[in-house]
Formats: sequence, C-alpha cells, structure tokens
Amino acid sequence: MLDNYLVSLLIATPLAGALLTLALPDNRSLLQKFTIGVLLLEAVWCVFLLQGYHTQDPALQLARSIDWITLDLGQLGRVSVDYATGVDGLNLALVVLAVFVLTAGAVSSWVITAKPKTYYSLYLLLSASIIGCFVAQDFFLFYLFFEFMLLPMYFLIGLWGGDRREYAALKFFIYTFAGSLFILVAMIGLYLSAIDPAETAVLLGLIPDTSSATPQVISSVQSLLAGSDIPPEKLVHTFRFEYLADKANYIPGSLLHADSAAVLGGIPLRTIAFWFLFAGFAVKLPIVPVHTWLPDAHVEAPTPISVVLAGILLKVGGYGIMRIVDGFFPTEAFAFSVPLALLAAISIVYGGFNALAQYDLKKMIAYSSVSHMGFVVLGIAAFNAEGFNGAIYQMVSHGVLSSMLFLIAGVIYERAHDRRIDHYKGLIHAMPNYTVMTGIAFFATLGLPGFSGFVGELFTLMGGFGASQIPAWIPALSVLGIVLAAMYCLWTYQRMFFGTFWYNGDETVLSDLSAKEVALFAILAVSTLVLGIFPNLVFNTSQATVHFWLELLKNR
Repeated sequence: MLDNYLVSLLIATPLAGALLTLALPDNRSLLQKFTIGVLLLEAVWCVFLLQGYHTQDPALQLARSIDWITLDLGQLGRVSVDYATGVDGLNLALVVLAVFVLTAGAVSSWVITAKPKTYYSLYLLLSASIIGCFVAQDFFLFYLFFEFMLLPMYFLIGLWGGDRREYAALKFFIYTFAGSLFILVAMIGLYLSAIDPAETAVLLGLIPDTSSATPQVISSVQSLLAGSDIPPEKLVHTFRFEYLADKANYIPGSLLHADSAAVLGGIPLRTIAFWFLFAGFAVKLPIVPVHTWLPDAHVEAPTPISVVLAGILLKVGGYGIMRIVDGFFPTEAFAFSVPLALLAAISIVYGGFNALAQYDLKKMIAYSSVSHMGFVVLGIAAFNAEGFNGAIYQMVSHGVLSSMLFLIAGVIYERAHDRRIDHYKGLIHAMPNYTVMTGIAFFATLGLPGFSGFVGELFTLMGGFGASQIPAWIPALSVLGIVLAAMYCLWTYQRMFFGTFWYNGDETVLSDLSAKEVALFAILAVSTLVLGIFPNLVFNTSQATVHFWLELLKNR
C-alpha cells in the first residue's frame, strides 16, 4: 500500500516540514535538528523506494497519476493537466542523490545563525521543489517545480550570502528565469501539438475511463488522429511526458508535428523548439557561454547552499536534457549531436582553464563544476549506452564530490574569512585532518582510479569515442579537461598544504576539523570511494531503462 504513495511522500514530507517550521520556536538548534529529521525521513522513503524498484524493469515504476486540471475550451479542445509522478532508471539515482546532498547541506547549516526559522523553511521548500522536478511525469507539473526552485534559492543566497549577495542572487534569478522562459515557449508549442490518447478515447466514448485504455484503444485513437477524423473539440491536449514523447500523438498539421512544414525565419519550428529547450536546461547545468551566473552565486552563497547548488540543483539541467530535450526531439538531438558535443568539450576545457587561473578557492571549485558537468552533456550527445549511463553516473559522482569540495572551502572560510589560495601555506601542520579530507576530495575530483570521478569521466569519454556521428577529435579534446583538473587540484593542494606553515593573518584561528566536521567529511569520502569501487550501485538502476530509452529514441 505504501508503494502507491512513496513518490508523493518524497514531495509532501519536506513541504509539510516547511510549514511545521513556522510553528516551532525560533531556536536555531531545534530548527536544524527538525530539518535534519525531516530529511532523514526522506532517506527512509528512499530505502523503501529502492526496495520496491525492480532494476530489470525499464518502464516507469511506482507511478501515480491523478487528474488535476481539466478545462473545456469548446472548439479548441480540452486541457488536461495531471499530477503524474514515477521513477525509472533515468531519475532514481538522482532522487537518492538529492536526498543525500540535501541532508548533508542541512547538517552543514550549523553556520547559519540569522533568521533560522525563515532559513530552514525555505530550505525545505527548496528540497521539495528539487525532488518534485526529478519525479514529475507531466511537463506542467515539472515546470511548476522547476520555476518554484528559483524563489527559495534566490532568498537563500540573497539573505544569507556574502558581501555581494544581492548581485549574485539577482544574477542567478535573471539567468535561470530567462532560461525557463525558453522552456515555457517550447512547452506551450508541445501542448498545442499533442493529445492524450487515453482521455481523448474517453471523450469520444470509446472507453468509460482511462483505466480501460488498452494498447489497442490507444492505437485506434492514434489512427483516427492521423487521418484527421477526430473533431477539434474532442481532442484532449496534454502535458504528459509519455504522450509528448510519442510522435503518433501529434496532430497532423500542428506546429510541432514531425512532418510539420512550419518555419520561422527559414528554420523549422521543431528545430527552434529543440534549441529553446536545450538553452533553458543549459543555463541550469550550466554550459558555456551561459555559465557566468554560477561562480558569482557560489562565491556569495553560504556554504550549505553552495553544497545544494552544485551537488544537486545543476543536475536538474542534465536530467532535463536527457528526459525532455532528447525524449521529445530525438531526431533533432541526434542531428545536432556534433554541436552539442562540441559545446560540451568547450565547457570542459574552458572551465578547466578558468579553474586553473583562480586564486579564490570557491571560484576554482565553481569553474571545476562547469568543466565536470560538460562531461554530462558529452555523454548525452553520444546517444549510446556508455554515454547515457556515464552521464547519469557523472551527475551522481559530481553531486557527492562537489558537496565535499564546497564544504572544504566553507571550513577555511568560517575560520579565517579568507578564501585566497595564496594566503595559505603548510596547512598540514596546523590542520592534518583537514589536509587528509581535502586530499581525498581533490584526488577523487581529478579522476584517480578507485574514486567515483574516474568512472564517470571514463564512461562519458567511452560514449564520445564510441559515437559514430561525433568526430573523434571532440572527445579527444575533452580529455584535456582531466589533465587540467589534475593541474588545478594538485597546484592548489601543494600551494595550501605543503611547505612551512604560514597564513596571511592570525594563525591561531586555523583549528583542525571538529568531530562533527570529521564525521560529515568521512561520510562523503566513503561515498565517493564506495561508488568508485562498486559503480554498479548506480549502473544497476540505470542500464535497463537506458537501453530501453535509446531504442525508443531511435524508433521515433
């Protein structure tokens, strides 16, 4: 019985927690413990989710669909919006990652002292929005969660950030809001062009309700649609992913029908819609040249929000490209796989060079995120099993590693209020435990075998080299990103931690990690090690769906 509500509980639990925080006393310790408790309950739901998930079944599982909004528009047909959720191999690992990272962010929120009630309420709202994005199976529902993420993140940066927090929060909001407008335009075009064959069958009187919609009934409605034998007022327009992804559900002559001759400025509308969707998710990822909001947001955001931003929020962009961009426009995605792979390679190399040039530790980590998320796009552009599985794994790996890296930056900043790499030397003498944890994070980030960073980069590069449509020089260029990662990680590590102890300030503030900091870092370090040694923990959840997904894309 619980299985029917598990996915919904993942959304409802933090939403309820956000409301309950408003009723609690304005006590920082109590509010943090409550928030951690809510997210630990989310972890319990994830355990049940994993137990109820069948790894060999590629289809959507633990799915739930409820009619939410139905609006009769007369001759324009009917609007149908469903509360539709579910998990499969494309999103299961990311849901688990989201709960893991959000819990780590909540634990590290001991640095937040001002307005704790507002902070933790917004944090739980953000948690619900992120998880909602991953599990939504209706484009309208997905877009609501996608947009709603902006609001709590804007305030979390703008109220608890650094000296230039207002600028960083505004830049984050403008970039991501502009990207979401591109998605909105494409979403409206898709809605106008496609129908829900099950609800259309009900409206036509072929079946009494949608639960009676057999494959034969769906096929009959699609045949009637192809022959233009359904009156416009009997068409039920939809936002459901499963229907938008099937070209047989598109109205002949509509804007985004596969055979549509509609153009704008000489460019087919389907091509424009494809690039609109890609641009919207590329901003969130982010990909060069729409990445400039990320370093500013990271530098000014408080440490736990940087953890969430890099650890999970960016992955919504990668997931959106895989599920929505490729899912709805597979022909265009394959046709433009070379420019997409080239954009990925540029991001990998450009992000690496910028990270190498930074003296601010947080900015260096931010640009490394731009570089490492480029591997995700490279894997998706490859359009093969190695690339897709590698992209999912890379998102999970980067989620763990970037969380650890930003916590490392937060430790030194909380003690010295100084992130300049060249202001520290020989920290191994004053902070030996901190040195060990930083070394693990850096070596895992540069792709040392045995850690998760190696596996993600390996499989995305294998996908790139194995893709017949992508010239070999593009993934070869991307290999330079691994070299650059080794350079900026090792340069920073050698500069800050080895040699004679020296700090450009009061050396007494540089105390080693506390017990709770050691515990948090140890969990993250063990996680990247376990994922590196047992990558099938991720691949087992994704590979069946990825093979099924690729076959669907090739046949559409």
